[in-house]
Amino acid sequence: MLPWLTGRFGNPSGGHAVARAARQAVEEARDELAAVLGCQPRELVFTSGGTESDNLAIAGVDGRVACSAIEHHAVLEAVRHRGGQVFDLDAPPRDVDLVSVMLVNNETGSIQSLDEIDAPLVHTDAVQALPWLDVARAAARADLISVSAHKIGGPQGVGALVVREGVRIAPLLHGGGQERERRSGTHNVAGIVGFAAAVRACKANPPDVRAMRDRLATGLLGIAGCRPTVHPDAAVPGILQLHIDAIESEALLVLLDREGVCASAGASCASGAIGHSQVLRLSLGWTTTDADIDHALDVIPRAVAQLRRVAA
Repeated sequence: MLPWLTGRFGNPSGGHAVARAARQAVEEARDELAAVLGCQPRELVFTSGGTESDNLAIAGVDGRVACSAIEHHAVLEAVRHRGGQVFDLDAPPRDVDLVSVMLVNNETGSIQSLDEIDAPLVHTDAVQALPWLDVARAAARADLISVSAHKIGGPQGVGALVVREGVRIAPLLHGGGQERERRSGTHNVAGIVGFAAAVRACKANPPDVRAMRDRLATGLLGIAGCRPTVHPDAAVPGILQLHIDAIESEALLVLLDREGVCASAGASCASGAIGHSQVLRLSLGWTTTDADIDHALDVIPRAVAQLRRVAA
């Protein structure tokens, strides 16, 4: 990313040499991402991240839309804004034009199959899936696929939407006509190049954290009243969500933060009160070490015990 942040500021839509170099960098990144996502380069639309990609997919199609109740708020609120349906996974909707089901849940890590969805168009939020699954295969059924760079160690503020050939979407942003008239705006060249670099690193060296996740789960399940919200075998190895009786997540997160353990109770990008949640979510990735697991296994039980003593 550094060359595009320290002097090579050409607009990829321009015609001079610096602009052409920027355009080449964008298109090379597009080719690399398309190969990983199982689409043609012309089917890939660069965006500002997963939220924009989700909104473009939901708002951009004609007809009736629906999504599962487990979706990220970027999908849920976009569907509700259009007056669409929100359904339980065991009761799929009928007579809709687009159904959105996320590939990997952003809070529990649970994996959803898209193969049996019966709808003219299928969208999947695959933001959480990219480091852990072969998205080209797992999302082959989908007509629209949302991804984001920061979930695979890339820069924040850049994402993409796969729009299969023949799927028509109306743009959210109008102006310069970039991305084949589907998303106007000057390209974030450094971000796009960084996205491709992160995908390249992910493909060459996928994160291997399952053993650490399992050790973390085994250790924390020794806490009285602690249980997983999803069986680990049904979730990607990078997310562990636990329900802990007789504690409030907000207070627990404060104690953990003081001890250098960064955790969450819900979606990290959702602003607003945690309320009285008793759920704790821990994420693992390339930077996670055995020492991190040891530290968490020391800090979390002590913090839970402290909160319970205070509440007693």
